[in-house]
Amino acid sequence: MLSRMSGLRGTVVAVAALTMVSACSSGSSNGAAPAASGSSTSAAAASSSTSAAAASSGSAGASAATSSSAGGAATSGAAPSVGGAVGLTIWTDALKAPVIQKFATEFGAANGIKVAVQSVATNLQTAYVTATNAGKGPDVVAGANDWIGNLVQNGTIEPLNLPAATASSFLPIAIKNVTYNGQIYGVPYDVENLALFYNTDLVKTPPTTIEELQAQGSALLKAGKVKEILDLPADGGTAGSGDPYNAEPLYTSAGGYMFGVQANGAYDPSDLGLSKPVAATAYQKIQGLAKAGVLKTSINDNNVISRFSEGDAAFLQSGPWATAQIGKKVPFKVVPMVGFAGGTARAFVGSQAFYVSAKSKNKSFAEEFVENFLTKPAVAAALYQNNPLPSALTAQYNAEVAADPNTAGFGGGAKVGDPLPSIPAMAAVWTPLGIAEFNILSGHDPVSTIAAAATTIKAAIGKQ
Repeated sequence: MLSRMSGLRGTVVAVAALTMVSACSSGSSNGAAPAASGSSTSAAAASSSTSAAAASSGSAGASAATSSSAGGAATSGAAPSVGGAVGLTIWTDALKAPVIQKFATEFGAANGIKVAVQSVATNLQTAYVTATNAGKGPDVVAGANDWIGNLVQNGTIEPLNLPAATASSFLPIAIKNVTYNGQIYGVPYDVENLALFYNTDLVKTPPTTIEELQAQGSALLKAGKVKEILDLPADGGTAGSGDPYNAEPLYTSAGGYMFGVQANGAYDPSDLGLSKPVAATAYQKIQGLAKAGVLKTSINDNNVISRFSEGDAAFLQSGPWATAQIGKKVPFKVVPMVGFAGGTARAFVGSQAFYVSAKSKNKSFAEEFVENFLTKPAVAAALYQNNPLPSALTAQYNAEVAADPNTAGFGGGAKVGDPLPSIPAMAAVWTPLGIAEFNILSGHDPVSTIAAAATTIKAAIGKQ
């Protein structure tokens, strides 16, 4: 979605609006939800959709961009000012731009070309699709894995020829995240998923189920030590919408699933889990948590981390983007998210990645930079140092776990989690499911509410 996720979650939020803009600009529709986390990139995605209309012209995104080149000072405008011919142009967000610039400069010097790094402040995915289809896009773009379905449908990225040895140096879930229709489309650089934070001053032994968490939190609430049982975003940030991204671990632990999986491991858009009886059963259990005060629609992405940091609750469900925000305000540890007894809490697992434009005029340099330069350990280490999200490169990830055991808490969740869907069908899910979830948490009948949402979603998928 935010920011829902450091990148992924933020992606989820903007997807529905983006789908319409992409379709208008190029005749295609979009994939998953979290700017919308995510993120994470964390998204009741389309439900809190950000407007993507700002990128409606061929120079979309340019007005919100700052660029710097391998040989010049940063400037603002539609095109990087590089003082000469540009060998490569790279689009990313402002947070990563300084890190990418360092390595772009090295690559440019080694290859005798100029490399311009341009940060796009808002709606990067929309800006990229629109500009690329107008012949004004970059050679390389950085973004969430749930963009892939949309970017492929719009013909704006192409598969990479990543050597098997290189691919095997990444965490398996990270490679899954950038694989679409059996082909690898990006070089992943992080892994993001939800986990359970707990205040170690208040909780000595972490719960292993949501029932145990409810019991521990209720006892602390009764003793006046906390104000909430659990800080979990149940409000998607838009009036009348819940947060399916954050509900996913509970939903799956109760037997629900989003899409079925084909023999090749890809999601099957024709097998919508929300249309199955188990979905209603799962949401009956989730509604029970709301009735017990465990889940509250007053908690959302804007206040959930601050509440935990201020000691309002002993437990927080969030992602690695929360660790820096919490800092040393309260002592905490991280473990995989818990679910209903007898089930496994499977959070969505996403990755940020680098993609090569299908319309790059400098494709050989772009492929070399992405496939053989951005895959180096030094790049992974620098990106982590800049923004401490678990790395996709296995060696760097292992070093991070050794330095910070909390990283292993996220890693444990990632091992059992599900790849954040990048298929276009996911764009049809976020808004209807978010509304249904909010209504269920507010007391509406789970069976009829989920059935109605599933009907709406299937109809929308059928029109894609």
